[in-house]
Amino acid sequence: MDSSFDLVTIGNATIDLFLSIQDTNRHFHLNEETQELCVRYGDKALVEKVELLLGGNASNVAVGVSRLGFKSAILAEIGTDEFSQKIVNNLKNEGVSDFFLKRNEKTPSLISVIINFKVDRTIFVEDIEMEHNFDLNNLNVKWIYLTSLGKKWKDTYKQVTEFCKRENAKLAFNPGILQLDDDFSKITQTFQVTDALFVNKEEARSILTANGKATSSVNIEDFLLPLKSLGPKAIVITDGKNGSCSINEQDKVFSCGIIESQAIERTGAGDSYAAGFLSAILAGLDFSTAMVWGARNASSVVTRVGAQTGLLTRKKLEEKLKE
Repeated sequence: MDSSFDLVTIGNATIDLFLSIQDTNRHFHLNEETQELCVRYGDKALVEKVELLLGGNASNVAVGVSRLGFKSAILAEIGTDEFSQKIVNNLKNEGVSDFFLKRNEKTPSLISVIINFKVDRTIFVEDIEMEHNFDLNNLNVKWIYLTSLGKKWKDTYKQVTEFCKRENAKLAFNPGILQLDDDFSKITQTFQVTDALFVNKEEARSILTANGKATSSVNIEDFLLPLKSLGPKAIVITDGKNGSCSINEQDKVFSCGIIESQAIERTGAGDSYAAGFLSAILAGLDFSTAMVWGARNASSVVTRVGAQTGLLTRKKLEEKLKE
């Protein structure tokens, strides 16, 4: 097998069970003040639609990059149950290499339950301990996209860091909740070899606070240089409806507003942005254009249920860029 890739993602591939709830459903109530979603205890609630779709940060980015015309693979751990075969089949159908998928007979595949109500989502994730013992030998890759892993993430992050140093592979890094809540010394080690750090506003603030660089600013551009001082060569920060900003290796700052679309559900918006951005970089384009690719991809994803359904193909992206 040819093990040469434009981008390899390292993280999770999951099955996402979506429960779409109508805004007028009397069984559900959103407390706007506390941002709490309430349902009557012991009630039997009707849902508008149930869908079983492929998800997971690493899977989403690998599929997104593949649709935009680049060769991608995924390193992830799955089970040997009926859901694992759905994951494999979906990846193959999207042109993503499953060669590096690790099948673990001791654990089931990861499943998330996602309630889609009033455009936003509430996610329930099963806490399954996986080994994340991946083999990077003989891997020839331009970019690695390292994202969230389970409790045993530290050895894998170290392995990826050493691989990038040894093989001169470029690293795009999107730490997950466990990493941000755990040992920041391990994260900062990864920062030293990171070519592009992808975070949202809340994650950026959390990283700065944990490293003694807390800021009260609400302007995400004020986060860029302090984050860059921690090691990453470039930073990309997304801020929901407020758009995104980035800083390149030469300390040039870019900003991009969102591209308006009829949002239905926001799962995977950040992943689709990263996939669009990195695809533009792989195509040899500049940061300003890369941000537009990311924003275009995200604006499409939020119009469909699921993190991958609305991902753009290269042809569709080029059509939208002309609008």
